[in-house]
Amino acid sequence: MTLPTGLFALLLVVPAPAAATVAPSPLPWGFRGHQMAARVAVDALPLGMPGFFTAAADQLVYLDPEPDRWRSRTYREMDRAFSYDHYIDLENVPADALAAPDRFAYLRALYRAGVERPERDAGFLPFRIVEVYQRLVSGWSRWRRATDPSERKWIEARIVNDAGILGHYVTDAANPHHTTIHFNGWAAGAPNPEGYTTDRKFHGRFERDFVEAHVTEADVRARVTGRPAAVTDVRAAVLAYIRASHDQVDTLYRLERDVGFDPAGPTHSETRDFAAARLAAGADMLRTLWWAAWRQSAG
Repeated sequence: MTLPTGLFALLLVVPAPAAATVAPSPLPWGFRGHQMAARVAVDALPLGMPGFFTAAADQLVYLDPEPDRWRSRTYREMDRAFSYDHYIDLENVPADALAAPDRFAYLRALYRAGVERPERDAGFLPFRIVEVYQRLVSGWSRWRRATDPSERKWIEARIVNDAGILGHYVTDAANPHHTTIHFNGWAAGAPNPEGYTTDRKFHGRFERDFVEAHVTEADVRARVTGRPAAVTDVRAAVLAYIRASHDQVDTLYRLERDVGFDPAGPTHSETRDFAAARLAAGADMLRTLWWAAWRQSAG
């Protein structure tokens, strides 16, 4: 099945994964949602972050939607290379596969578990986040050692670019749609005793249309307070973050059924607060990983 393109793009783990009935797709928080999360994240960083990084706030905000700009049927090789990095379908992933040391070992574990098309039916989101995070640590480490001013400037450009790209995948993971086979309406063929919507426009309507109509940057900013969490095991923190987002799948669908994420309708506190809280979770995790990468590079 061909994946649809889009602007954007836990724990129920089954021991024997069943293939998703609908091919997952990275669809948009919309540029607005991504950029709100990035702005809040950079503004909520501790004062100890190097000045060139916080001075690049506008660039970091611009870059947060960047991987969605790579979504193009015209450039098939590029499109396919990154399509599956925007999500993970946890229902299709056996627990031991998430313990794999890298995405290739993860793929082997999925094949052994009988997932026929693991890149499509499982996705790579946690691995992508950790991969780009490690690039960021590498850049910060080289920046600390560099003595040539020109070289430092080049490394700074690399750091900002990687940090902005990292923001995209972290923000993707804040949307429960990006953690489940129910990525765009409840999956056809899956048990649906609660009568959740099967509308195939739900994903974009929630994270793009509804957010742009009803959620403000102030709504997100109010929910990101204090200092970023101290992280020692980044991989574990990323998996916990994704699982926490997955835990909200039922809440997301229940709110759609009972209240509705209607961009043209009146504002309802329940749906607005849910969307703002998910974006705030993305912003908080993003600043946590930016701060953790800077601190880890000192070692």
